[in-house]
Amino acid sequence: MKKVLVTCFSATGVTKGVAQALAEAEGGDFFEILPETPYTSADLDWNNKTSRSTVEMQDPNCRPAITGAVENMDQYEVIFLGFPLWWGREPSIVDTFLEAYDFSGKVIVPFCTSGGSGIGFTGDRIARIAKGNPTVVNGNRLGGTTSMADLKTWAEGLDVL
Repeated sequence: MKKVLVTCFSATGVTKGVAQALAEAEGGDFFEILPETPYTSADLDWNNKTSRSTVEMQDPNCRPAITGAVENMDQYEVIFLGFPLWWGREPSIVDTFLEAYDFSGKVIVPFCTSGGSGIGFTGDRIARIAKGNPTVVNGNRLGGTTSMADLKTWAEGLDVL
């Protein structure tokens, strides 16, 4: 069995809940991508053109600082990477994570939580940004109330474990 890491950035807790359930379903380790400066509700106001999240997402080179680090990243073969979908893609803080480690020889499985939008071409972006040219499989949008059984069925159906 391959060593699994389930990691996520979660702005409001929805993605974190899904990621923790997935980690439990797959017997994987869990790591939360935490911003050095936590996001406030004002920061997350996507209707405000000057809110932090809007400004970050308008700058493709933005890399918000992260606190903490994955210990022994080398041990993991499969990384499930979760995030809320912002402006049709992963938040910039996820890009910070992707550039912080060498993903050579690893498989990354992206998943997002969203009010309705699908994951789209986010996997292609992740493949371009992640260091080490990992294999990035087609991801999926998962609902905040996805059952552990459905998470397990989805993960095992990917044929990466």
